[in-house]
Amino acid sequence: MLLQFNFSNYRSFRSEASLGLTATGISELNSHIVEMGRDRVLPVAVLFGANASGKSNVYKAFAYMKDFVVNSFAYGGEMAERDEYPSPPRFAWTKESTDPALFEVYVVDHDTLRTMNYGFTLDDDGVVEEWLNEKAKSMRTARRVFYRSRNAEENEFTGFSAVQTRNVLSALDPKVLVVSVGNKLKIPKCSKVVGWFARCLTVDYGDPVENLQRCSTVSPQFETAEMQRRVLSFLSVFDKSIKGFTVEEIPGEQDGKGKAFHINALHQGIDSDDLVAIPLREESAGTIKLFSLYWSLIPALRNGNPLFIDEMNARLHPLLVRNLVLLFTDQELNPNHAQLIFTSHDTWHLANKSFRRDEIWFTAKNDSGESVLYSLADFKDEEGDKIRKDEDYEKNYLLGKYGAIPSLEQIQTVFPDYQRG
Repeated sequence: MLLQFNFSNYRSFRSEASLGLTATGISELNSHIVEMGRDRVLPVAVLFGANASGKSNVYKAFAYMKDFVVNSFAYGGEMAERDEYPSPPRFAWTKESTDPALFEVYVVDHDTLRTMNYGFTLDDDGVVEEWLNEKAKSMRTARRVFYRSRNAEENEFTGFSAVQTRNVLSALDPKVLVVSVGNKLKIPKCSKVVGWFARCLTVDYGDPVENLQRCSTVSPQFETAEMQRRVLSFLSVFDKSIKGFTVEEIPGEQDGKGKAFHINALHQGIDSDDLVAIPLREESAGTIKLFSLYWSLIPALRNGNPLFIDEMNARLHPLLVRNLVLLFTDQELNPNHAQLIFTSHDTWHLANKSFRRDEIWFTAKNDSGESVLYSLADFKDEEGDKIRKDEDYEKNYLLGKYGAIPSLEQIQTVFPDYQRG
């Protein structure tokens, strides 16, 4: 499970931001807490904030880290010569900065209860630093597996054998991560890191183009009657009008994730017992989104991995979203301890007290134009007091007590001039 995600100097975030999923000592919804050795971990986190406040950049930062870890091996050699290296989009509201971007995670393993701390810093020329530390359940302090620096004299590979170290260094490129090289060399500690990131899922469900694409590119297993039955069972919880599917493979089309299909949803005809086929792309935006959500939701719950979703509430009823959240917070429904981290504008989730205070996060811009990230559990009001659990979170948020809302006064000043023509 993800304990903490740290990043800095990325897009609208200049200073280090930290998204924590370790439970604080507050006393509400304790059924959400998952005990993992010495860690008390939360299964969900929801991010609120004004438009352009940085919510999506939290999602994008994790997506960037995941993609860089999984694909890093390709950025060396000929790829590097073709300028394929994805330089991190660093904070851009100041003059040219030479500071690197930071990405770091703390993760606890489900089976061994070992804690992993992995991270790296990047600039336009490649990897500046990279590190991996681990701590067994019985250990009080972490042990270094490796530390890699642009200054080779600072390198430490104490967790590798002499042969492993030699092989890694001989294949290492300035724009390639140690864990990616180690994974190719089948070094278990490196493969574990890359495997964890590969199983993490990041999806932008606010993008209608991406949702439509997912309606044609799905698992090849969707050709089977059993998989169609499972998808239909999932959709019927929210939309009972769909009675089945027809699936036809599109020859020669594939995007690397699966075959491409032409999919029809079957509906009951009004004037006959025959089923009417409607292209899935012509279904409602909500049905399309739910169909695309299945292919991320089920693997996350089955494998017990984090699922990051941007704009999860877009085109979905709040009660439907609440039921999806309950899949993660109910340990009987989520026995493998998958985690859901998503952005939202729907303040109804604040009103119904579905979340603990340490599961509610906000993004806002400070006076310097930098995004900041903070949780409701850590927030203090003007008197320096923390927020009580009996407060009306939705009302106080919309009144601006917690920050992270649009500046409506600025909007109001525009219209008199506009109306005068």
